[in-house]
Amino acid sequence: MQDYSNKRFLVVDDFSDFRSSVKAMLRDMGAKDVDTADCGEDTLAMCRHKRYDIILHDYNLGAGKNGQQVLEELLIGKLISHQCIFIMVTAESSQAMVLSALEHEPDAYLTKPFNRASLIQRLDKLVERKDALKPILQALDKHDPAAVLAASTTLSQQDKRYAPLCQRYRAGALRDLGRQDELETLLTGILADRATPWACMALGSLLHARGQLPRARDVYEQGLQSFPMMPGLYDGLAAVLLAQGESSRAQQVLEDAIKLSPLAIRRQMELGKLALENQDFASASRAYRHAMEQGRTSIFKSPDNYLGLAQALTAQAGDGSLDKRVQADINQTLGELQKGYSNDPVVQVRARLTHAQSLVKSGDPALAKKLTDEALTQLGELDQFFSAAVSLQVASQLRELGQADASDALLKNCAEVYGDDPAVMQGIAKQTDDPEILGAATEAIDFNRQGVRSYQMGRFADALELFRQALQRQPKNISIALNTAQSLLRLGGDKPDEALLDECRRCLEAVRMMPASDPRHERYQLLHNKAFGA
Repeated sequence: MQDYSNKRFLVVDDFSDFRSSVKAMLRDMGAKDVDTADCGEDTLAMCRHKRYDIILHDYNLGAGKNGQQVLEELLIGKLISHQCIFIMVTAESSQAMVLSALEHEPDAYLTKPFNRASLIQRLDKLVERKDALKPILQALDKHDPAAVLAASTTLSQQDKRYAPLCQRYRAGALRDLGRQDELETLLTGILADRATPWACMALGSLLHARGQLPRARDVYEQGLQSFPMMPGLYDGLAAVLLAQGESSRAQQVLEDAIKLSPLAIRRQMELGKLALENQDFASASRAYRHAMEQGRTSIFKSPDNYLGLAQALTAQAGDGSLDKRVQADINQTLGELQKGYSNDPVVQVRARLTHAQSLVKSGDPALAKKLTDEALTQLGELDQFFSAAVSLQVASQLRELGQADASDALLKNCAEVYGDDPAVMQGIAKQTDDPEILGAATEAIDFNRQGVRSYQMGRFADALELFRQALQRQPKNISIALNTAQSLLRLGGDKPDEALLDECRRCLEAVRMMPASDPRHERYQLLHNKAFGA
């Protein structure tokens, strides 16, 4: 038996007798540091203040977060290290629950009831494995993919038992290092030897990212033939099908995944969005309702689920009027949304416009007009940009509500901020053919593209001039502003003069309203810290 005297344990279960029983088992095994909790919220609070080596966590804790949602939040918040052992404990064994829990990869799954002998057997194996993987896990905790690669190579040579697991760590490290050719060679070699679900998903994702859609599709389809119970393969295939323009088929694939694993909130969200775009409003309503209900205690809770449900319910009426019961459902959904996001002005704008659309169909144009006017007032007071997707959606709502000028103004702003993204410009083109809106970004994008090439070639002064030309034409474009700021800092070296710093700060100030959800926000923060000395 392993030595557990120095291990820090956390036992989480809503039944005090079970907590006491497990704590007694652990004491008998030599454990001295054993904490207990009865709900997921306490787990998170305790993990913020103490690092645990082993967590035994019940899945079903009654009201509040379940074990899956706790594990998601622990991982996303980095509240547990890669060296921590997380064991999901439950008396349930339904396929939906097991698959949903295993998708988030706890270290083990333990079914109640269990005795001391079975617990020792399971923990001993897990501790032995974690000890062997320690150099890899430490490198993962330090976010050092080069060290992960080196450590996994060394361990696979020292102990052949861990070679398959080390291959997975190597693949992750190669991905993080951007060594795509080596990653593809590794994954194709693994799959040529034996079909492995994680390798299928990794190769499919890589090929999709590289634009090799037919190959990616083949990988996912072959993977599903071998592993039809792996929901992640369905997700990957659906994404490829959507990229190939087969949105109806993509929706069907996601629905198949949800039949297997219905408790995955993000999958329900994606299905709702896709079904809404496919004008399958009944399916969209079901998916968004599931996502909304499951998300109440999840870190993946999103206002888009509430808004999506309200929009789908409204659209189901077609050209007819809304039933009173449906309008009441929409009112309740949006009321919960506005209460839960009372401090988010973007959500408040979107909720009012969505409510107004429903009221038009339920025969209350006066209240719809009032809500639209309130939304327009809030829109003018916003101190942040909408995301591109939200901009396009809100512009469409405004046009439908008879606010064409406000819609065009929002589309113009969207083109100025996100005009370097072809997909965004395609979305704008679906709503307007105004050349002033569509043509403004073309010249700026060309200068930006030339600037990127010059920067990559090390011609930093030339790059800066090109970025300046682009920014002059699109002063609110996020990518161009960040590129200009980075070039200014690069050209200034370790001690840039005040003129360069001032120009850099102006670039960053111009896009300070970018949403925190934008994938470029982290880059903005890094540049901001350098420019302002934070």
